[in-house]
Amino acid sequence: MSGSKILVVDDEADITELITLYMEREGYAVHTTDNGEDAVHMAESISPDMILLDISLKHLDGYEVCKQIRTVSNVPILFISCMSDDTDIIHGLTVGGDDYMTKPFSPSQLVARVKAHLRRQSVNEQRSIERMTGEVLQLDGLVIDLPARTVHVRDKEVFLSAKEFELLVRLAKTPNRAFALDDLYTIVWGHDSMGDTRTLMVHISNLRKKIEPDPANPIYIVTVRGVGYKFNVKEGNLHVQR
Repeated sequence: MSGSKILVVDDEADITELITLYMEREGYAVHTTDNGEDAVHMAESISPDMILLDISLKHLDGYEVCKQIRTVSNVPILFISCMSDDTDIIHGLTVGGDDYMTKPFSPSQLVARVKAHLRRQSVNEQRSIERMTGEVLQLDGLVIDLPARTVHVRDKEVFLSAKEFELLVRLAKTPNRAFALDDLYTIVWGHDSMGDTRTLMVHISNLRKKIEPDPANPIYIVTVRGVGYKFNVKEGNLHVQR
């Protein structure tokens, strides 16, 4: 995706320079800032194709930056931080991050992830065009409108991030199929999980909180012990409108 715009938000100059070097080698147009307030303004003014976001920033931390950007955009956001505890990662993904890498990181692995996210974004945009005459899936109070990219739960619209929507559609369009964690991660994120599926598990948790009547006892997205997840449908309950 040569020519794509990457916004790098980090207050460590050497990290910013390293990322810029590797991104520009791939033909990306790189924009940088070292503080949270500027990051929010730049996300609106330059409309980047992807954001690489640190957490420890001046003025606004990365979590708040992500939350503010998510009110206006579904641009892929990849957190890059030295904060490596599970609680930090979970919080970053819960506020709207699509992915998370910890410092120190491999520049080549970062490039691979950026390429994967941009590729998925391009595919999703193409699918959105194709779905203009697509399907509406209905199941026991849950309505997934593929052309409009909206989800209603008991007649109330719920907001899903781009990754949450793609994950839900992938599961719902293949009901009762058990997906292994690594396989589902690769399908939705577009690159190998490297054995770390916490990002997927947090997105599943977020989805359950938004669509399940009781997230602690899910009826739509259920866990298949020893395997992963499936979209649970009783015969005849799922209706597809075209």
